Order: sequence, then structure tokens, then C-alpha cells
Amino acid sequence: MVGSDLHRLKSIGDYGGQIFSFLSFGVIGCQIRFILLQNRQGKTRLAKYYVPLEESEKHKVEYEVHRLVVNRDPKFTNFVEFRTHKIIYRRYAGLFFSMCVDITDNELAYLECIHLFVEILDHFFSNVCELDLVFNFHKVYLILDEFILAGELQETSKKAIIERMGELEKLE
Repeated sequence: MVGSDLHRLKSIGDYGGQIFSFLSFGVIGCQIRFILLQNRQGKTRLAKYYVPLEESEKHKVEYEVHRLVVNRDPKFTNFVEFRTHKIIYRRYAGLFFSMCVDITDNELAYLECIHLFVEILDHFFSNVCELDLVFNFHKVYLILDEFILAGELQETSKKAIIERMGELEKLE
């Protein structure tokens, strides 16, 4: 076992089961390449890229990712190889939340990351739906920026993110 792998396993145990808390402390160099929220029809409701891509390449990526995740059988895992990376995705109602990460990154940590993001959205919008994302996209991006910055997880505490968003709401 490589030293960094052993350190990863030790980190998981040290934080009492919070599977991805070691990511936020920079123990490993995880890089999220992009995050997409797409509906079943393929309309992108949120796209955040942490690597530079041309506009035409972004549209191509969005199309390919949608085609990849929407046609997958639900009995398969929520991880799929995509070019030289992998897509971790999860479906909530009619929306697909997808993240592109490095091939060696921990899939379960990012799956939990997606779930935490959805929980925060659900709490903030009181039972979130697709229309909340469309009409309040600026707030969704603010929540995402509190959670992920420059492609790395910054905060994994749901309570802390919700408190910060509450403070921002008071300023408006």
C-alpha cells in the first residue's frame, strides 16, 4: 500500500466516518474539473467549470455527459469513465447532478459531496425543484461557491454553509 493511500484510510478513520472530510483539509490533491446539473431532456441548469474550456468544447462536453448518464441503467454504479477522467453522477427527481474528477479520486467521497449539495439546496429553497434552480440561479452559484472553490471542496459542514447563506440573505 502506498504511503498516501494509507494516509487516506487513516484520515477517514480519524474523522469519525465523515468520508470526505479529509478532502477539505487538503490531505489529497483532488480536482473537480466541472459540475453539471441537467434535466432529463438535456437542458443544462447549472454548469461550473474549474478548468479552461472553449465554449464549443463546453457544449460538446455537456451533450456527451448527458448522453452518458441519462441512458445508463439504474442498476449500474453512478461512476462512469469519461475520456481520461470519470463522471460521478446522481439523479434526484428529474435532475442529474454530475461531477467530472480525476480517474484516481475517491468516487464515494464525491457521491457524498453531491448529496450534501442537494441537501443544502433543499434546505435553502425549502423543498427545491428545477424551477428554483432556474429562477434563482445566482443563489445556487453562491451556494456552490461556498461549498467548492477552484475545483476543491472548501466546506463540508451543512450547518456552516447554511449559516453563511443566511448572512448573505440578510445583506440583500
